Formats: sequence, C-alpha cells, structure tokens
Amino acid sequence: MKYKLLYAASALALASLSAPAAAQHAGHGGMTMPMPAKPTAKKPVKKKTAPKKAVAKKPAAKKAPASNAAKARQPAKSEPMPMDHSQMDHSAMDHGAAQPAEPPAAPANAPDQSQMDHSQMDHSQMDHSQMDHSAMAPADHMGHQAMTGALGPYPMAREASGTAWQPDASEHEGIHLMRGDWTLMGHGALNLVYDHQSGRRGDDKLFASGMLMGMARRPLGNGTLQFKAMVSPDPLMGKTGYPLLLASGETADGETRLIDRQHPHDFFMELSASVSQNIGPKSSVFLYGGLPGEPAFGPPAFMHREAIMDSPEAPISHHWLDSTHISFGVLTAGVLLDRVKVEVSRFNGREPDQHRWNIETGPLDSTAVRLSWNPTANLSLQGSWGHFEDPEQLEPGVDQKRWSASLLYARDIAPGWKFAGTLAWGRKTVEEHGEALKDDAYVAEAAVKHEGWTIFGRGEMTENRELLDIHEHGPAFRVGKVSLGAIRDFKVAEHLSFGVGGLFAVNFVPDGLEALYGGSNPTGAMGFVRLKID
Repeated sequence: MKYKLLYAASALALASLSAPAAAQHAGHGGMTMPMPAKPTAKKPVKKKTAPKKAVAKKPAAKKAPASNAAKARQPAKSEPMPMDHSQMDHSAMDHGAAQPAEPPAAPANAPDQSQMDHSQMDHSQMDHSQMDHSAMAPADHMGHQAMTGALGPYPMAREASGTAWQPDASEHEGIHLMRGDWTLMGHGALNLVYDHQSGRRGDDKLFASGMLMGMARRPLGNGTLQFKAMVSPDPLMGKTGYPLLLASGETADGETRLIDRQHPHDFFMELSASVSQNIGPKSSVFLYGGLPGEPAFGPPAFMHREAIMDSPEAPISHHWLDSTHISFGVLTAGVLLDRVKVEVSRFNGREPDQHRWNIETGPLDSTAVRLSWNPTANLSLQGSWGHFEDPEQLEPGVDQKRWSASLLYARDIAPGWKFAGTLAWGRKTVEEHGEALKDDAYVAEAAVKHEGWTIFGRGEMTENRELLDIHEHGPAFRVGKVSLGAIRDFKVAEHLSFGVGGLFAVNFVPDGLEALYGGSNPTGAMGFVRLKID
C-alpha cells in the first residue's frame, strides 16, 4: 500500500543519516512537509509508482540505494515503523524560514547519537507546539547566577557570613530557586536546647536558638546585586541569655555585666545589600552595607563556620574573634584579585544593647581592615585589624584595638566522609591608666561528617579580665574549655531534616578562681533537637 511504502522509504532515509534527531528538526525550517494521505475507500495507486513519488517529495530519500528500496517493496519486510510522522501536526510549528542548515556540532562529552536507534523513537507522541522554549534559561546564565559569588567571579561556596570567606570546598546549604533574573536562597536552623552548667556559678535552662536566612541576587551590569536578611529566635530566651561557664560580654539590663552566661543575639542579625562589578576575568570591586551587618574583621561568625556550626554552644572566645557579626551600621569596600581579597570597613563599634528586638543606629566611628587569601580550594586564610570606638556599653569612653588571624580547612577525606577545621587567634588591647592591656584568645575546632552523623569538637583558651564583677578591668585570668559533641540528622522531607544531638564540656580555671567555681574543672552539658532547612 502507498503509505506503507512511504514509511519504509522514510525509515531508510533516517538510517542513512548520522546526525542526531535534534539536527533533523533544526533543518526543517519553516517548510511544510508533504504528508502521505491516509488510506481511503478509493482504489490505491499502483505500487510501482509509489517509490518515485516518495523520492520527489522527500529529497533525502534520493540517497537510498535501489537494492534497499527493492527490499522495502517485499510484503514480508513492510512492518509499521514506530516513528509515525503522519501524526505530527507540523503546521502548528513555527520553525521560521526554511533553510538547509548544517547539523550543529555536538559537545565533546556528548554521547555518539549516530549510534542511537532512532527507529524506536515514537515522535508521534511529541507535541512540539506545547513546548515553551522562552521559559528555558540559557545554561551559562543559570550557572553564573547559581555558582558564582556575590562579590566577584569565584565559587559561591566560598562565601560565609558578611563578606568573610571560607574554603571553596565548604558545604553551602540551602534551597536555591530561579525566578527570572533573580536567584533566591533560603536556609535555616532551629534548636531546642536543654543546658546544664555545674558548680557554684552554674545553672540550668531550656531555650531556643538558631537563625533563618534569605538571600536574593541578580546580575547587574558586569557584576551582581545581592540582598540578605537573617533573623534569630534568641530574644525569646530572655535578656540574661543562657548559662555558659567562662563566657562574658554585653549586658542584660544596661547595668549588669553578663558573666558565665552567653548573651542572646538580636532578632535582626543581618539586613544587608552588596553590589559588585567585575574588572577582569578573575577580579572585581564591591560595596557592602548593612543595618545590621558584619564588618571586615575576623573569621566567619561561629554559627557559619563548618567546623562548629552544628554545635548550639557559643565559644567563650566570641568577643575576641567574631562578636562584630551584628554591628548596627556597616559600610565595606573591597577589591578582589583572583584568590586574594582586601577590604576596609567603617562601622558602628558599639556592641548591641539589651534591647534585642529593635534596630539601633549610631555613627560609623570604627575601622577594620582585612586581608583574605584562599590559596587552594581546601584552605582559607585571613588576617584583620580593627579600631573599636567605645565598644562596651558599661565602659563608656574606653576604646579597643583588636587583631585576628585564622585558618579554615575543608576536605572530603574519603567517599562519603567530610572533614572541616578551624585554627584562630584573637587579641584585644585596652588602654587603662596609660598601660596597654593585651589579652589573647586561641581556638581550635573540628568536625567529621558521614551519612547523617556529625561529630564536632572545640578547644579554646582566653585571657579574660571580666570574670570578676568589678567596674574596672581586673586581672587577666587564663581559662580554657574543651567540648565534644555529636548530632544525627534524619531526612523528614526533601529540604528538611530533624536532628538529635548532645555535647559535653570540661572547663579549666586557675587557682585564683577555684573557690568561685567550686573546683578547677567544672563541667557543662547540652542535649538538643534541631530542625534544619537544607
């Protein structure tokens, strides 16, 4: 029959081509393909004329060998082909002007489609008229938005809190979505913690902590525009925060110094915007501003460091290294040259007060400078200096100078095993009665992750003058702490996990403080559950 012969001739023409099936459609252009008529009650034309008509209507069939055409005439071989072009409504396809285009070159890593059996492809079920090609974003455009940093042409995983860097090999958790030119990201963790601190200065408390962060970015000129917001449930724990032996800093009520307690963070942890412009293939300039925001000082804030982010316990070295992560007024300018970044900040040096739900304002009276270097994908180094104008609410008129240096490391140590580590040092210098008081802090952190399990630990030592409740700076007591913990996360939804964990800490106090703490090694413990959006 006429249509069977046409099917056979079409199949032979397809078999003689080595180009992908997509290239055949690209060459159609806007031409109207003559379709064979469906069989009717009328007497079909003679079989001997069918091959000539097929050749006239389908130029590609001219190359089919005569011997193959003869085989196609044999009734035993004339089985229906699965690729039924007669069911395709090509009149609804707007392919544009017809042109004899060459097949596009396939990518180097693409499979050899010339070996594909196109005869088994049922194009009759393909409704090309319903394909919305306008909704398909170019791959390179999506890759730029999803994979590069907000401050320059580097991997997005390098970005941590504020404008701080971490290793390129670090985990970058969160939900990423595309909405037109905008890339949206959401991430969060909520902890419910039971805390027990032993000894005469210890206490117990049940509290909630964590953070919820949102980000939106889009291309702008030759760079990126980004907005970030981060909030915390910490104010719900009350003005006095939670018990934490050997911790100090900030105030509960504007009059009482917090000692052996960790202050709650403000509800607004970050409301910031940044804009960058590339000035070369691997270089850029950027501006960052926040109210609140994080100036260019220290390593990433502790809740963003991969080595310890799973611990609900704040470090006792917080006010040496990263307490500036909530500064109410920050403006930072920087330049990026490949793996090196230099940045300068002007910011409000006053630490947050006891009012945790509001947004504070103040003059940008303090300065910080930071040099960052990521020599490899597994390593991130920084050194920073800052002059802090009147930082302590209970010490008006007393300025501080601070230094910090840190090394962050991240690496896959085996299939399914991840290691992250931190080494950091910080120094606070205060002028008192013409004497420079210099107090240091040292920190080492590490975490190992495998199949839902995370084991984390931290060791730290500080020289602390705020452990005695006196108005002026007292003697510097060298104290230390070692904590070890673990958490097991369980997936409960595609982007939600539930974790159960705990930690145990041993504190080290000198002889001069033993009587106050009831011994030289008071302990602490925390049990917690966590919901994490990832």
